[in-house]
Amino acid sequence: MRILSTVLIILLIIIVIYVALSCVRIVPQAHAYVIERLGAYNGTWSVGLHFKVPFIDRVAKRVLLKEQVVDFAPQPVITKDNVTMRIDTVVYYQITDPKLYAYGVDNPIMAIENLTATTLRNIIGDLELDATLTSRETINTKMRATLDVATDPWGIKVNRVELKNIIPPMEIQNAMEKQMKAERERREAILRAEGEKKSAVLRAEGHKESTILEAEAEKAAAILKAEAHKEAMIREAEGQAEAILKVQQATADGLTAIKNAKADDAVIKLKSLEAFATVADGKATKIIIPSEIQNMAGVLASLKETAMSDDIPAVTDIENA
Repeated sequence: MRILSTVLIILLIIIVIYVALSCVRIVPQAHAYVIERLGAYNGTWSVGLHFKVPFIDRVAKRVLLKEQVVDFAPQPVITKDNVTMRIDTVVYYQITDPKLYAYGVDNPIMAIENLTATTLRNIIGDLELDATLTSRETINTKMRATLDVATDPWGIKVNRVELKNIIPPMEIQNAMEKQMKAERERREAILRAEGEKKSAVLRAEGHKESTILEAEAEKAAAILKAEAHKEAMIREAEGQAEAILKVQQATADGLTAIKNAKADDAVIKLKSLEAFATVADGKATKIIIPSEIQNMAGVLASLKETAMSDDIPAVTDIENA
């Protein structure tokens, strides 16, 4: 008996310790526990150490408060122009009220999935295929607003909704690829034509500039040639003028020398005879000599004879003098 009672006491102590330990709960960070007492909602435990009444209180639901992501399977939708496609969505949500999350709806994730599918069908049904493919941001915004309002009674806040994939039928994909190829070919043709146009314009401008430069070069060459010809004529005229001046100066010097020598009429007539000889110079065919010069010629002849007999300087020596 004593051994049996001892065993019972030990078992009772173990049970008491187990029950006491089971009544102690530590709620980790970003979690919340929904507590029920006798089947009714009693409260929500936040982060920390908590104690519950044994056999009366129980943890009805453990709730994760961090933002969560759920990826739903592709849903078939029909566009306004009767094109069937498949779209899968990604929903980012966060539980804001553990009580509403625990008691607001049964299986909240399934509820969000079904709500997402119906909302997506409603939005896509008002859009055509091209608008659906180019309006992802609009669709995301509308879906987020709709889901956020619908999930408020469930204690869930929808932060973001994204269309992960839009999968049109295969024939639509082939048609889109052909359209894209044709568009790229059209752009390529436009770019090539623009390049050829620019190249032709540049060539024309280059030819024009080259022609202008050649014309300017020819003009400059003509100007230089004219200036050179002008300079040559000026120099030639200056040379002729200088020659004339020198001849005139020589003549004036000769006359001055004759004047200073006090030459008589015979010498002057002799110089006149030399001038006529110069005028003739073998080119004149007929020269008319005045009678005074003819008489002077006779005098010169007499002077030469006298000079030869009396050692008088010859006329040529007088001329040189």
